[in-house]
Amino acid sequence: MITHVILFKLKGGSKENIEKTRDLLLTLKDSVPVVRFLEAGTDVLRSERSYDIALTVRFDSLEDLEAYQKHPAHRKIADYVRSIREAAAVVDYES
Repeated sequence: MITHVILFKLKGGSKENIEKTRDLLLTLKDSVPVVRFLEAGTDVLRSERSYDIALTVRFDSLEDLEAYQKHPAHRKIADYVRSIREAAAVVDYES
């Protein structure tokens, strides 16, 4: 199993924009067939070290992760998030 974890810090960090982005990310669960698990949550502490959104996605294989990254639904949302993010951090690991 491959787990893909991304943290997003959005420009401005407004609550409305954070919630809209989280909701868009959640649509990937039903849009991309290779997704086995998807969870997106917003930070509750809001400390200066905090990122705004955490996304966790699980796949059966690295090939499925690659297919997810190429899927049109993912590419559309990734382009949007790139335009509004200040920073992102990613970890992909096998379990």
